Amino acid sequence: MVRIAADEIPGRGTYHGRVTSEARTPVRKRVLLAKPRGYCAGVDRAVQTVEEALKLYGAPVYVRKQIVHNKHVVSTLEARGAIFVEENEEVPEGSTVVFSAHGVAPEVHEQARERNLKAIDATCPLVTKVHHEAKRFAAQDYDILLIGHEGHEEVIGTSGEAPAHIQLVDGPDDVENVVVRDPSKVVWLSQTTLSVDETMETVARLKTRLPLLQSPPSDDICYATSNRQHVVKEIAPDCDVVIVVGSANSSNSVRLVEVALGAGARAGHLVDYASEIRDEWLEGATTVGVSSGASVPEDLVMEVLAHLAERGFGEVTEYTTAEERLTFSLPQELRRDMKAAAARS
Repeated sequence: MVRIAADEIPGRGTYHGRVTSEARTPVRKRVLLAKPRGYCAGVDRAVQTVEEALKLYGAPVYVRKQIVHNKHVVSTLEARGAIFVEENEEVPEGSTVVFSAHGVAPEVHEQARERNLKAIDATCPLVTKVHHEAKRFAAQDYDILLIGHEGHEEVIGTSGEAPAHIQLVDGPDDVENVVVRDPSKVVWLSQTTLSVDETMETVARLKTRLPLLQSPPSDDICYATSNRQHVVKEIAPDCDVVIVVGSANSSNSVRLVEVALGAGARAGHLVDYASEIRDEWLEGATTVGVSSGASVPEDLVMEVLAHLAERGFGEVTEYTTAEERLTFSLPQELRRDMKAAAARS
């Protein structure tokens, strides 16, 4: 743990010639700041992709869906000239379109080609890994049980790789609805941003029904999701309230609140901005935990710490459980154009 700042604690009461009760010591208020938090390698790559595309091609650059699930990031990129759309048909023919970090189905690439769009795929490489696994197991005629949340863009994209073979399992309670052709040829895959514990519970229930169920070659839940959940689990038992910075449509941010509550935090809240923190959340609290989802820029976390400091929570201890150094290169189609532009200049 790294101590960032600390207030001095006043001394004991003073004797004045008669017996008195001890002078009340001000309650020590503190913040436990989770690390790792915020941007993961896939989000950093996706946001940088849009930023570099705007520099290279000029505005507007169209982005299919939110590039990452964060309100602040989207509004910031919109101010720079990015235009967010729901489908390719909203993009003028011949324009540049960036696909979000959550991945897309093959048909989305085909639609882009039909409209003569310059497509830049910012899908997180860890999501792409799940797409490759789905295609490989489908080619071997496996039934694929995809653990994830119905309607999430990542689930839609992965399912699109092998729709005839993939069946969604939306949590442990959905296991009873699973039907497979051959119990000896079944594999489970998962959305990358799920609760680790809930996913393992889902898998355990599946294996009671399907003892020969195979697991993916490597973990599908990404390192950043696992790391952020682990550190929140560590600090939550000591926290009266845990504040997670993140947007409501961010699966991994929502999961952090759930993990905090499950690990012993007395309360947990999700906020996009510091201004959303209610004073009543802090009433009676002495320890506040702070973390942020994988699509949240660090300046939003710093604003939360400043907000808490103004309310007496000026002592901040950073609690670190892992160091993250992974980075991903920009999409190859963007790198190719950047290299060509540099050669011309």
